[in-house]
Order: sequence, then C-alpha cells, then structure tokens
Amino acid sequence: MLRSFFAKEEGQGLVEYALILVLIAVVVIGALTLLGGSIDGIFRDINDTLQTRP
Repeated sequence: MLRSFFAKEEGQGLVEYALILVLIAVVVIGALTLLGGSIDGIFRDINDTLQTRP
C-alpha cells in the first residue's frame, strides 16, 4: 500500500506547473523591483505634464 502511494505520478504535472508559475512570479517581481524607480519616474513625469496643462 505504501509503495503504491509513492509510485503514483498523477500530481506530478500539477507540481511542475506550480513550480513554473513560481519561477515566473519570481522573475516578474525581480524585474519590477529593478525597474521600479524608472517606472515611478515616468509616471511622475506624466502626472506633472497633465497637471501643468490648462
């Protein structure tokens, strides 16, 4: 019974997809962290431009 429990591979695909999603999330978070200052500056420039228009 114990051998058959560990021999099942039904959840393997789900675990692989979960690991891929975690890897993608880590990459996205890292990219946003590195580019956060640049993106913030762009939005500040846009905001300043919109506020100075009559």
